[in-house]
Amino acid sequence: MQAFKGKVAVITGAASGIGRALAEKCVDQGMQVVLADIDEANLAQVESLLKSAGAEVLAVPTDVSRREQVEHLAARTLEAFGRVHLLFNNAGVAAGGAPWEATWHDWEWVIGVNLWGVIHGVKVFTPLMLAQDEECHIVNTSSTAGLITGGGSAPYVATKHAVVALSESLYAAFQQRKALVKVSVLCPGMVRTNIDQVEIHRPAELKNEPVPLTPAMQAGLAAFKAALAAGMPPAQVADAVFDAIREERFY
Repeated sequence: MQAFKGKVAVITGAASGIGRALAEKCVDQGMQVVLADIDEANLAQVESLLKSAGAEVLAVPTDVSRREQVEHLAARTLEAFGRVHLLFNNAGVAAGGAPWEATWHDWEWVIGVNLWGVIHGVKVFTPLMLAQDEECHIVNTSSTAGLITGGGSAPYVATKHAVVALSESLYAAFQQRKALVKVSVLCPGMVRTNIDQVEIHRPAELKNEPVPLTPAMQAGLAAFKAALAAGMPPAQVADAVFDAIREERFY
């Protein structure tokens, strides 16, 4: 896909970080944009800022872990703009430690958002995009944690590996069918986002019992926050994503 003006993009996790940067990039390219996020306050703020700059945007509060909400997102998109050309399955959360130490709630929450969120996006939007019979592109956000492993945040690592595999399967299926829909998987390293603050959006039924932080846990959290602060600007990631879409690069 080379031309973006007048086309429609749907972005999950659009209220901050990479998602917000993608939204701003889409607007800069002259696209109509649907913003989806569970963070309703920041979502409304981003919508207002983009509209004040003259953009055609629609904000749809969405919990991507729930299929019916993603189906509602698709319905609102078609109702407002009639089509969808770019889909960014970008929403993500992080929680948990070693595989046996991550709680059941950690596993359920992270799998629900990071993996089921992408599955829902693919299952709901792909048939719509195929039926349009025009150039479209799906970008699934994984992570470098989807390519390498470590001892921390097992739920995050497991889901991000799964997103890579799901995206590879989708790529192969599109190739076999000679589809006009393309797919890329985004695997960023440290990016200047607020992923360290996503806990506030964890559903009440999946919250863990509070536990005191040990000195080692506090040091690890401080190091993670410092790494985030020194990470790549989200706008730079958005530029790289659009380069990949133009060049039809999968990874």
